[in-house]
Amino acid sequence: MADKRDYYEVLGVSKTATQDEIKKAYRKLAKQYHPDMNPGDAQAEAKFKEASEAYGVLSDETKRKQYDQFGHAAFEQGGAGAGGFNYQDMNVDDILRGFGFGDIFSDLFGGGFSGGSGFSGGGRRTQAYNGPMKGRNVGTTVRISFEEAVFGCEKNIEINFKEDCPTCHTTGAKPGTTPETCTTCKGNGQVVRTRQSFFGTMQEVGVCPDCGGTGKIIREKCPDCRGNGYKTKKKKISVTIPAGIDSGQSIRISGMGEPGVNGGSRGDLLVEVMVARHPIFARDGLNLYSTASITFTEAALGGDVKIKTIDGDVLFPIKAGTQTDTRIRLKGKGVPSLRDKTKRGDQYTTLVVKVPEKMNARQKEALKAFDAVMYPKK
Repeated sequence: MADKRDYYEVLGVSKTATQDEIKKAYRKLAKQYHPDMNPGDAQAEAKFKEASEAYGVLSDETKRKQYDQFGHAAFEQGGAGAGGFNYQDMNVDDILRGFGFGDIFSDLFGGGFSGGSGFSGGGRRTQAYNGPMKGRNVGTTVRISFEEAVFGCEKNIEINFKEDCPTCHTTGAKPGTTPETCTTCKGNGQVVRTRQSFFGTMQEVGVCPDCGGTGKIIREKCPDCRGNGYKTKKKKISVTIPAGIDSGQSIRISGMGEPGVNGGSRGDLLVEVMVARHPIFARDGLNLYSTASITFTEAALGGDVKIKTIDGDVLFPIKAGTQTDTRIRLKGKGVPSLRDKTKRGDQYTTLVVKVPEKMNARQKEALKAFDAVMYPKK
């Protein structure tokens, strides 16, 4: 941190510089030190990264205020600021994407950055689009009872599943024909466009518009799957719900998602669990909470009282003179841990002394007699 230069010094601007002045200063340095203009020059790349780091902070009003107050410590591990920077493991393109410099670099290169395309200079090429890619994950929801969440269960669910087309065997082509290599990209899945910029001739790589990045063209599509290579069918599967799962958590089932591309593996199925409310128990983490009514006599004399738990009724000893709203703990009567099957939470039950709402004459007389004995009038 001590070796780092001041960000304002790096960009050559004052601490009162406007955003336009900061942008202009960075634009000048980026054009001067960009690696595409200095191939193999490690010193130029280091200066470009230093300038990019400075711009990434000073162009953001929130980060700039943090830097003005705490300096570089605002973005160090454990510093006052949030969201630090680590350039040691990043290449130039990572830096640009990380800071979203679409506005500046559209000026410099005549085109911006996007998730599907980038730029390259000096003969550098990005990875081909038609390589093996894992299929997308898909999601569904399953509803279970409170007890099923605590103890676990098996649930049968139905999903839309893409099976291999039995007619074309995933090629997407009509039987008797085969996909052809795309003549536009020559099977690479990418096209390279050359354009002029301030730096000279630049190359921009993007998805082939004719084959969509697959590198193949299907002239005659399979009549059963219409060229997709897969047919969607309803599929029933059994899902194991582990004991202790909570509402909103998901279960991952490998290989039940979308098919992969160009030989890639299938994606996964994510089953989100929704847990119904319980009429007695409320859950907080691994612990359960409830209330239980006890009679005045039980509260006054003490003894064993019946308490409902998720495992069934248990007898719990209470002390004589127990007051209403007393909370008792039933160890190990909570929810099992997903990570440690030997661990289980507790149940906390609040005892409420129940006052009779209706009494007959005999009961009233008995209560008056009790009151006279307990609280004699002077």
